[in-house]
Amino acid sequence: MSGEIDTGEHPDMGESMDRGDAEENHGPKGSNIPERVAALLQQAKSLQSTATALSSRIKVEEQVLSNQALVLEKDMRRLRSDVFLAVEKEEIIPQLAEKLEEEIDRAHWMICEGDVGALLPHKYNGFFLRMLLGPVNVRASRNDVRFKVKEEYNAYRDRTAILFLLFPSILLLLRNWLWKGCFPALPVQAYQAWLLFFYTSLALRENILRINGSDIRPWWVYHHYCAMLMAVVSLTWDFKGERPYCERKQNGVKLFLVWAVMQGVAMLLQNRYQRQRLYTRIALGKAGRMDVVWGETAGVIGQLWLLYPLLFVLQLFQGYIGILLLLTAFIQDDCEWQVITSGILLLIMAAGNFANTFQTLLAKRRIKLRKGKNPSQKTAVNGKDTKLC
Repeated sequence: MSGEIDTGEHPDMGESMDRGDAEENHGPKGSNIPERVAALLQQAKSLQSTATALSSRIKVEEQVLSNQALVLEKDMRRLRSDVFLAVEKEEIIPQLAEKLEEEIDRAHWMICEGDVGALLPHKYNGFFLRMLLGPVNVRASRNDVRFKVKEEYNAYRDRTAILFLLFPSILLLLRNWLWKGCFPALPVQAYQAWLLFFYTSLALRENILRINGSDIRPWWVYHHYCAMLMAVVSLTWDFKGERPYCERKQNGVKLFLVWAVMQGVAMLLQNRYQRQRLYTRIALGKAGRMDVVWGETAGVIGQLWLLYPLLFVLQLFQGYIGILLLLTAFIQDDCEWQVITSGILLLIMAAGNFANTFQTLLAKRRIKLRKGKNPSQKTAVNGKDTKLC
């Protein structure tokens, strides 16, 4: 008789029991997978139905609020006109008229700058947006998204203003130090390709900003269309030439780069000084939160003396380059068509820029004179010039 006790357990029996436990644990879970998938699909369908019903309800409510906003906008326009006529007929005193005007401005801000503004009917996309994006609605449904679009536009202008100044400056320096007075074609065409991208992106962003309530004048968008066309023309322009004739042939290119350097300086000044003034005007209720700074915007008196002369000099210099290119086309017998096209485009842009800047300066001067002669005419001026949604 042995001293060992037989427990009756064998290794094979232990392994069999382990397999049995595993089948017992995993068998039910494996068998109910189809039911779990069916339950998941049912939950997804239920959630989709709830989301569809919510979306439909929101659309109906938005349409109701949009109609109410349109009615209020018409009432606001009539009230402004009534206040203006009442001041002219001396039916109400100027102090009361100013108070009423302030109340109308508050209502205007709530409708156009608040959450109600997103419910107003959006402007239809122009040809440029339809060509690039198709017939899609680019109006933001929430104010924070609209303001994000504006802030991104400002940040983009800040970044590109530095490049706008550096690119032509580097080309002019390399022309004198490395290229011995003659531009090679590749660097200049690379710069023109960047200008094409720059003006296309600006025009795209500004069209979207206008649809979302910004007050950018149409001319500055058309100006960018002209600049895009000129960049395309410049990419096909063979201006390389051989020494010593290349300097005379490339004189227009050199002058254009000098103008671009001056334009870059003006853009940096506008971004720094005029935007601060714009934020002040927004805080005072004299500008909308979606308004942006561009070529015609004016600042305080110190900025007027600095920026407006610089803008006028730039526009005159741009026109001078256009005239010089056209004269070159008449003098030279083998002149390329790109010279004539670029000259015409530069003259169009210079004339449009000058006219819009001068018109804005006269309008600001006229409003200032009216207020100085009769402070009670403040309401009349605001009643005529205030932009509705």
